[in-house]
Amino acid sequence: MEPVILTLLTVLSTFAGGIVAIKNKERLHYILGLTAGVILGLIAFDLLPEIFRLVNTTKIDATKPMVALVVGFLLFHILEKTLLLHHAHETEYGEHRHPQVGVFSALALAGHSFLDGVGIGLGFQVNSTVGVAVAIAVIGHDFADGLNTVSLMINHKNSVKRAFRFLIVDALAPMLGVLSTLLFTLSDAQLIIYLGFFAGFLLYIGASDILPQAHEKHSSRITIGLTVFGTFAMFVITRFI
Repeated sequence: MEPVILTLLTVLSTFAGGIVAIKNKERLHYILGLTAGVILGLIAFDLLPEIFRLVNTTKIDATKPMVALVVGFLLFHILEKTLLLHHAHETEYGEHRHPQVGVFSALALAGHSFLDGVGIGLGFQVNSTVGVAVAIAVIGHDFADGLNTVSLMINHKNSVKRAFRFLIVDALAPMLGVLSTLLFTLSDAQLIIYLGFFAGFLLYIGASDILPQAHEKHSSRITIGLTVFGTFAMFVITRFI
């Protein structure tokens, strides 16, 4: 039940991101900077140590979760850049926009959010600490997902009303992802591979997505400080709480 309750916060976070996209984006860079630090701390102080612990327990080759990490990083890199290349071709002809491109982008983000929910559910299969830490990272990331869903829809000439409907789909997707993990469990060997894959995924969205967005238009010492604080906070949470 705990992962379901935490996932409700991802629903609220996604909605909040969408509302910010509709209203304003003036302070988004602060939240994204903090989120990037939380993700870095989660990978360094929680996911990787848990992988090492399971490797020692199961005697599985440590190369396997590291390969999964690289695959996770590259897979989401390829998916995102393929989507961006499609957008680039669509904008080669001036200001021409297709509403269908916005819909496709919103659905892709909803699929991403579903996997976020699966990540939370599987994190709790490892232990509560990993589950809560993954949920914290996802809550912060889903704020950006909600913002991006609405921004992409409106940018491609969809109405605000239609954008809001897709925001609802994106917001509910993590809940469906968490509920799906109640139907199956993973062995320690499978969890090691999952943790490596998810660490690669988080590494990508933190370093190549969230952090660049945080500094794209409002780079400042405060944003950098919040990133450092987020990393330190995760160190404290994983070691002392």
